Amino acid sequence: MAAFQKRSGAWRALIRRRGYPPLTRTFDSKAKAETWARQIEGEMDRGVFVSRAEAENTTLADALDRYAAEVSCSKKTANREIYTIRWWQTSALGPRSLASIRGKDIMAMLAAKEAEGAAPHTIHLYLALLSHLFTVARRAWGMEGLSNPTEFVRKPKLPQGRDRRLIDDEQIRLLNAAQTYGGEIGTIITWAIETAMRRGEIAAMRWEHLDRKDRVLLIPETKNGTPRQVPLSTVALEILSQRDPLRGDGLPRRTDGRIWGMRPDSISQAFERVCQAAGIEGLTFHDLRHEATSRLFEKGLNPMEVAAITGHKTLQMLKRYTHLKAKDLVGRLG
Repeated sequence: MAAFQKRSGAWRALIRRRGYPPLTRTFDSKAKAETWARQIEGEMDRGVFVSRAEAENTTLADALDRYAAEVSCSKKTANREIYTIRWWQTSALGPRSLASIRGKDIMAMLAAKEAEGAAPHTIHLYLALLSHLFTVARRAWGMEGLSNPTEFVRKPKLPQGRDRRLIDDEQIRLLNAAQTYGGEIGTIITWAIETAMRRGEIAAMRWEHLDRKDRVLLIPETKNGTPRQVPLSTVALEILSQRDPLRGDGLPRRTDGRIWGMRPDSISQAFERVCQAAGIEGLTFHDLRHEATSRLFEKGLNPMEVAAITGHKTLQMLKRYTHLKAKDLVGRLG
């Protein structure tokens, strides 16, 4: 039988049973202490008890420190993920033990985050990190008795994928404004429309990954982790021809081997300013990937062919990015 002691206004439950280590836990009421004791003793009676001692003695903040050092460090998103980790660590759940955290606690924190203006996608990312932390704690850190409270958290509904495409003379206005702006942004805009490549993939392009003979560009590191080769159109090849890696005197234009001098954030900033100058609203650089993907379908490529170019892994993902203009489908209907 469990023993209960009241100390300084709190109730301490102690369980001693042959074959098991002594277990103790403190609660703010005797009823909670008795409920906990019945649960533990019931598991012992059924032979399914697994010690939660480590989970009860490890705070969320400490677990996240370990997660950052052992898990996040190997991710491509490590730098961005650290902000999510810091937010959870400084939240009201930070000093709580892993074993004490419940789904309702997590929902309360995320509701506050959402009230601050966080988008549904952001909430999903914050919840996904916490869920993976509990999974790692159970499978890799020996906390087999720890449940994953995120399983009981209701996720906010994600909005439908953006369907923003270039309309009317927007492409002409965009390129004219980019030419006035100067630098590489105009050429990068055309490249994005021709290849459907992501901003980060464009910024990481290197001459050593170009195969002029086969007219393909290798992307060794992608968002989904699978390398791919992008077939190059005549326009794309002409762009690269104009950006030959060697100057007229035979010396390299860049010593780092990169094709472009702009970083991902610089591309977005320049694109935003070009849109403002062109009087174009509601268009992001990533929308050019939507545009390029849709144009591939409009050229008659099937989903598998489009996926090979864009790197999408499933047809469902392509549905999110592809929004064909209804008038372009009329001719096929007869």
